[in-house]
Formats: sequence, C-alpha cells, structure tokens
Amino acid sequence: MTDVVVTGLGATSPVGGDVSSTWDALLAGRSGARRLDADWAADLPVQIAAPVAVEPADVLDRVEARTLDRAQQFALVAAREAWADAGLGDTSVEPERLAVAVASGIGGVLTLLAQYDVLRERGARRVSPHTVPMLMPNGPAATVGLELTARAGVHAPVSACASGAEAIALALDLLRAGRADVVVAGGTEAAIHPLPIAGFAAMRALSTREGDPQEASRPYDKARDGFVLGEGAAVLVLETAEHARARGARVYAELAGAGMSADAYHVAAPEPTGAGAARALSLAMRDAGLSPSDISHVNAHATSTPLGDVAEAKALRTALGDAASQACVTATKSCTGHLLGAAGALEAVVTVLSLANRLVPATRNLDDPDDDVALDVVRMSPRSLPAGAAALSNSFGFGGHNVTLAFKAV
Repeated sequence: MTDVVVTGLGATSPVGGDVSSTWDALLAGRSGARRLDADWAADLPVQIAAPVAVEPADVLDRVEARTLDRAQQFALVAAREAWADAGLGDTSVEPERLAVAVASGIGGVLTLLAQYDVLRERGARRVSPHTVPMLMPNGPAATVGLELTARAGVHAPVSACASGAEAIALALDLLRAGRADVVVAGGTEAAIHPLPIAGFAAMRALSTREGDPQEASRPYDKARDGFVLGEGAAVLVLETAEHARARGARVYAELAGAGMSADAYHVAAPEPTGAGAARALSLAMRDAGLSPSDISHVNAHATSTPLGDVAEAKALRTALGDAASQACVTATKSCTGHLLGAAGALEAVVTVLSLANRLVPATRNLDDPDDDVALDVVRMSPRSLPAGAAALSNSFGFGGHNVTLAFKAV
C-alpha cells in the first residue's frame, strides 16, 4: 500500500492567523470566543461566536478578495500557507499530478444571503455577476485549484461538520489509487451571520453562556450547554512518501488511515450508543494497521453539546476497549469554537502538530468532568506524547456522518 505523508500545514482560525499562532494559542489555552458587537447581532438569541483572529482582507489583495466569498478567502489564505510550508514551487509537481480536496459544510452562505438582500432591496440588475461562483459549495475548492493549477481533480465533499475530515480521507484515497502525487486537502467555513446563528439557536445547539464568552465552550464539562460557532480554514499538503522523498521534503507525520461510517439514526442527534462513530474509529485503525494499544492520543470532535460529548466518549471506549484509558484525549473546540466544515481539517492540523512536537494541548474550561465520559482528558496544562506515537482525529456531522483519521509520528 502507498504510504502518504503530511508535508505542509496552513490555517486561519479564531485563535491565530496562521498555523504557528494557532498552535501557540492552543498550548496557552487561549479562547477565540467573544461577544458579537455588530448591530445585526443585537436581537439574536445568542450573541457570542468565535470569528477569525486575522481578517482575510488584511492578508489578501483587495481586488482578488472582492470576487471571493469569505469561505473562499479563508481557504485561499490557508492553502497558500500550506503550499509555502511544504516548499512546493512552480515546478515541484506536475499540474496533472496535483489534486485538491477542500470541503465546506455550508458553502458561500454569506454571499447567498447578502445578494438576496440586494435582490430584494435594489432589484435583479444590481445582483453581482460573481454571485453563483461565490455561493457554490465547491467554490473554495475551485479557488484553491485555480490558484495552484491543479489538474488531477478538484473535489468538494459536503458532510456537515465532518466535511474537512472527509476531504482529507478522500485525499488519502486519491494518493493510494495513484491518481495524484500531491493533494492539497482541508476545509473552510464562514457562517457567522444572523440566519445560521438563529437556526442553530432554535435547535438549542449553541451555548447561551454569554456572561463570559471565553468560558462558553466546555467539552466534557457537566455545565456544558452547546457549542460556540467559529469560522476559518485549515489545509494540509499530502504526498505519497515516494514523491516527498524524491524532492527532499520535510515530513510532519504519516496519514496512515481513515474510517467512515453513517449512523442512519437522526438528521441532527447523535446515535446515543456511539455505535456508528465506533465503527469509523475501528475502520481507521484497521486501515492504518494499528491496534487500540497503539493509540496514544485522540483529538476528539467534542463540540460541548450534552448528548454529543457522551456519545463520542462511548464510541471511544467501545472502539479502544481496555486501551481507552491509555489514550489521552483533547478537545480543542474549547478554544477555537466549532468551525463546522473546517473543524475536522483544523483538528487534523493540530493532531499532526501534536505528534510532531510530542505535545497535546489541554482542554479549556473543563472544571467538573462529566462522570459519563470516563476518558483521560488532558486538562489544566499540555501533556507530552511518547516518541513514535499514533493518534486519531474524530469528526462527526449532521446527517450521521462519522469520519476518523489516523496519523503516525515519523
């Protein structure tokens, strides 16, 4: 089987404008959540979120940003960082051997809603000619593909909050199948807007702990009451190990396997026993040639919802069995909030960095652990990992999508 390695990382997140600042913030336990002070937020039932730390307009050229939805802007920022980090120049990979898989759970919703307002208030002739390319769900993938001249395929999986992880799993398949030598993969999301916030609030999915927004996202804590909506993007450069060796690339970690399943239970609620998620975990380990005793670390999906956190904990105990107690678990949404379709990609980046640096960020706001979780959750301060560790990164989405990625240290 073809070995696949990670050679580049890029991100723009609620706690940092790039990978380095995001990683430093997570190790320090800093939160990106804050109160929304815009006029449009004044009447919302929930008025906290986790916007990006650095506006894309501060990074991108003004002219190119004008024709891109915010989700596309995020994807371009992260992809450029990952490409540069991988040391890939114009001649490092043939365009016909370069693919892109960049996902979004919602796509260009900000463009859709803004242009509908234009249509309603100013008429059809004032609607932007860029509207459709900006709102289509494959817009971020297309933006990155055009930027990099990727001709082996440009893909845009859509599986709600598992989208970013599914894009990385697809990249693994593309490389193993020999359809590409390099795949730029990840996820992006920009949905901090009155309608998505009102919709999530109506589902009672969001935290209403508005007194101190930075304390609102509380994975595994008894006082958790929902997630904090975040935004941003994360991208990984994935290569066959042979291609990486041939060009002398620096390797962060190996993407050793992926597992996917579906709950077929409910469009939004998690299957309470975690059976579907446990299947994804087991499939990822089998695909990677790992046993439960090999797993030293898990970056959990853990959104801070009362039902979801417990269901995932049950899944981990089912899939890992007695070895569950030896795998340290972290929940980085406690700092970043929930980036929806970008969450799995950002957490994959963090998992890779944890293996490369042999250090796991702590879970913020875990003051009173839920007795039903019964996992070794890292809290208070970061924890060291052994050399040669293996780790899993979980992502679950509305619709019952379950994706687990397996990484190995190199």
